[in-house]
Amino acid sequence: MKEIVFDKDFLADLTYWTRTNPRMALKVLELIEAVRRDPFFGIGKPEPLCHLGSNIWSRRINQEHQIVYCVTMNKVIFAQARYHY
Repeated sequence: MKEIVFDKDFLADLTYWTRTNPRMALKVLELIEAVRRDPFFGIGKPEPLCHLGSNIWSRRINQEHQIVYCVTMNKVIFAQARYHY
């Protein structure tokens, strides 16, 4: 199982959602769990962001916001949980 790492910006985004829109925060947590199970398949329409690097992926929180994460050999690093990449 890959180690899960949260960038400080991701944590700030999650804190923002927790304070302003708890449903959105729950959706982010659901996506984190889905990525933990399989970084490349599942809910949120996972897609590689090839223009940012071959190991950078995103999943939709909703039509406006996405989570962005980096998949390495032994880690998944969550980078962003607001806005569009």
